[in-house]
Amino acid sequence: MVVKRSGLRAPFDRMKVINGLRAATKNRPVSEKQLEGMAQAVEDALREDGTMPTTEQIGLAVLDRLRLVDEVAYLRFASVYKGFEGVDDFRREVGLLTKATAPKQIGS
Repeated sequence: MVVKRSGLRAPFDRMKVINGLRAATKNRPVSEKQLEGMAQAVEDALREDGTMPTTEQIGLAVLDRLRLVDEVAYLRFASVYKGFEGVDDFRREVGLLTKATAPKQIGS
């Protein structure tokens, strides 16, 4: 079961996760096998937590997986999930993405 934003509970629907991933990765070099793997990883992580997940937790788990697989798909998903309203939202998210994925510099 999943807790929706409205507070209602609904069954977890893995196909909704896959469809969201598919939309974000459209025309990107991401295979159907990778989509299935990410959806399974999201589902497994939510099960391990042991609590009833919220749709927010599901969205963040999807973003975590997309960030590692395809940054463009990550930004697409984030723009819908986080409700971007303009280019400044994209700039902020790219900054966060770059900061999160940049290798650490070792002393100069």
